Amino acid sequence: MERIIPDAGRFVGRLWRPGLDGPSIIEIRDGQVFDVTCKDIPTMRDLLEHDDPVGQLEEVPGEEMGSLDEIVEATRRMHGVMGAANVLLAPFDLQAVKACGVTFAGSIVERVIEERAGGDLSLAASIRERIGGAIGNSLRDIVPGSAKAKQVKEALVEEGLWSQYLEVGIGPDAEIFTKAQPMASVGWGADIGLHPISVWNNPEPEIVLAVDSKGRIKGASLGNDVNLRDVEGRSALLLGKAKDNNASSAIGPFIRLFDETFDLNHVRNADLELVVTGQDGFRLEGASSMREISRDPLDLVSQAIGRHHQYPEGIALFMGTLFAPVEDRDVPGQGFTHKLGDLVTIKNEMLGTLENSVRLSTECPEWTFGPTSLMRNLASRRLL
Repeated sequence: MERIIPDAGRFVGRLWRPGLDGPSIIEIRDGQVFDVTCKDIPTMRDLLEHDDPVGQLEEVPGEEMGSLDEIVEATRRMHGVMGAANVLLAPFDLQAVKACGVTFAGSIVERVIEERAGGDLSLAASIRERIGGAIGNSLRDIVPGSAKAKQVKEALVEEGLWSQYLEVGIGPDAEIFTKAQPMASVGWGADIGLHPISVWNNPEPEIVLAVDSKGRIKGASLGNDVNLRDVEGRSALLLGKAKDNNASSAIGPFIRLFDETFDLNHVRNADLELVVTGQDGFRLEGASSMREISRDPLDLVSQAIGRHHQYPEGIALFMGTLFAPVEDRDVPGQGFTHKLGDLVTIKNEMLGTLENSVRLSTECPEWTFGPTSLMRNLASRRLL
């Protein structure tokens, strides 16, 4: 069985334990899973709030739960559903799940195409041919909010090509929105959900930062910021409907904590691989390189959290993607869209592999275990 994380690194996550009727915080040690939940670490939020999470874990012997391979197999068998087996969950718990949009110049063109197409995928190819080159050439090597960006804006406005997506793509203010409620994200092996009204959609492979309440980045994970291109393309005011649906946020498999082997510079230089495998035999390969992001991770974090906006539980921050699928799947000129049963695999050599299957949001298990349930469960275990 292929390992879902590399051998090196300090990886922490969450595990559903049916015997406790609730989740535990886990650390992977030499391929074994250890429950490190205790009064000092009742939640992932509490672990990340420590000045030195790695040092804090050194003081916790933990309870051995078995091998990671065994738990991965159980999670795959259960589709990540909290039930009668130990299964992996999304590694964040009380953190707000936020996401950044249009942070890569290479994907801005596709956002503008969605807007101009009004959500109609049949118009995408002709619009791409008409305006893609003009906008794309203008955005090369541009620094958002710079004097050059202002000049490009003026030129595009004059040509009638300006867009709200260009505003957040090269303007001074980043697009940061709420992707999901705390504890609503699904983890490795779970089904991810598409709202049934959507017929034009795609995965978005991203790195997710683990940020504490003081705005300090403590680690990173992988994420799939599922995107409904037709819904958002009809109106940017439908962003909430396009982005926040049952099981539409996937994060995992674990958070890799920053230590002497992994830091923010590794995130800045990370390459992500994407593979979508359909039950119809279709295969899509894509990539996203953090080296091409238009805004530095520290800038995105400072725009999300600070004196202007506090998050006492910290945040999980999707940083955006370079990936924008244009390869035709069925009808020529209509590009890619998901089909039910697609297997989505996102990989990075330092963060591991996130794997999920595509279903309708209405067919995925309902989200019922939220912060109130967690607090009651931890209280019953005398961890609060």
